[in-house]
Amino acid sequence: MNRFQLGTKRPMIIAGPCSAETREQTLDTCTQLAATGVVDMLRAGVWKPRTSPGTFEGVGLKGLAWMAEAKRTTGLPFGVEVASKAHVEAALEFEADCVWIGARTTVSPFAVQEIAEALAGSGVAVLIKNPMNPDIDLWAGAVKRFMGVGIAAENIGLIHRGFSYFGHSRYRNAPMWPLAFEMRSRFPEMMMICDPSHMAGNREYIAELSQEAADLRYDGLIVESHICPEQALSDAGQQLVPAELERLIRGVNWRKEAVDDPEFVGELARFRDEIDRIDAEVFGLLSRRMKVSESIGRVKKENDVAILQSSRWGAIKERILSQSDGLGLSTEFLTAILEAVHLESIARQNSVMNRG
Repeated sequence: MNRFQLGTKRPMIIAGPCSAETREQTLDTCTQLAATGVVDMLRAGVWKPRTSPGTFEGVGLKGLAWMAEAKRTTGLPFGVEVASKAHVEAALEFEADCVWIGARTTVSPFAVQEIAEALAGSGVAVLIKNPMNPDIDLWAGAVKRFMGVGIAAENIGLIHRGFSYFGHSRYRNAPMWPLAFEMRSRFPEMMMICDPSHMAGNREYIAELSQEAADLRYDGLIVESHICPEQALSDAGQQLVPAELERLIRGVNWRKEAVDDPEFVGELARFRDEIDRIDAEVFGLLSRRMKVSESIGRVKKENDVAILQSSRWGAIKERILSQSDGLGLSTEFLTAILEAVHLESIARQNSVMNRG
């Protein structure tokens, strides 16, 4: 039997309903998606790990039967989320071509190990979503558990679906792109696809996130689609009808990694040199700022004054954030930088005040 292989196409597009709800809904959605010509793999949730009990938690095995039927009808492979050994055994029985580990499962090393052992030797492709919380070591640990049971790196892929975020964000799950970049640097041989549906939580933002992922050299997308989203039993607000999904995918510009053009190479090199010089200045100034923070720590120690001065910190934030428009920088970016600088400053003062 010819098995589905990761990495044979870029971009790889996975699409289908958040949940398989009825046979008709599942088959109609999958058939329409296949007809678009832009989908490489079908997907549907049949077991739904929900935050609150009593909500729709999936149809179980019959959903797998519907997806297997959709595979026979369309000729497209299908994937499904698994969260236990029993789920893996059922997915293999219905000849799923790919399984993925959801964000709620990635956080549990016990569950990941159980699933890895159940998949060992199966040859089925595995995709691993980032954990809900921004913990790269936890994500990387999940990958290592699958590799530890003999699953080859080329048969493992990563899904970036954003992270739970305490604070203001227009997205349901903040992208936190640098964390995904770090994960890619640890596993450069693995494909990484973006899940703009769960990242956005709202169909309004799916296109912009998809384009951003393409610009950042992701290897594909996994997008939720439903023939009648307003009637969906889960995540209705983030699903697209198949025709909308087709327009979205055809509208994404998957740019080249580079071009063999001396003028381009020269211009890029000049701008990169300028960035290197600016970076040297910025980090030199940050180093000077931290030395001043240490001096403040010594003064506070001599006068037995607490490190944290809330009114001072509030004034700094207000002053800097009020300049966001003039600086051409978003308040989110400035807030992130300020908080990082503040934490390091506190750490420096704490070190000085408690030395000896």
